[in-house]
Amino acid sequence: MEGEHDPHDQHRVRDRSTRHRLLDTLRTAVYALTALLGLSLLIIGTIAIIAEAKGTWHWTIHLESTLSYVGLFVQYLLAVLLPLFGLFVVARRRWGDA
Repeated sequence: MEGEHDPHDQHRVRDRSTRHRLLDTLRTAVYALTALLGLSLLIIGTIAIIAEAKGTWHWTIHLESTLSYVGLFVQYLLAVLLPLFGLFVVARRRWGDA
């Protein structure tokens, strides 16, 4: 019949839409965490440059404490980012048409 729609086609469209949203969410999460990683490294670099230019014990202490805290932050960030990135790559290869 001309007015009838195949229910399987509607299911496929819904699946494609769900996959597309999932890929967008994964992409956003990976990009956001990567931006946080970049900003963390920028902070460490900036404080290292200031500590080297100033050459005082005060800035050396700032650098050591910043390395300690940001190092811990980066460790946890990478623990989340790496599996998410792997999942994103696998999902993108599997559902490249989404």
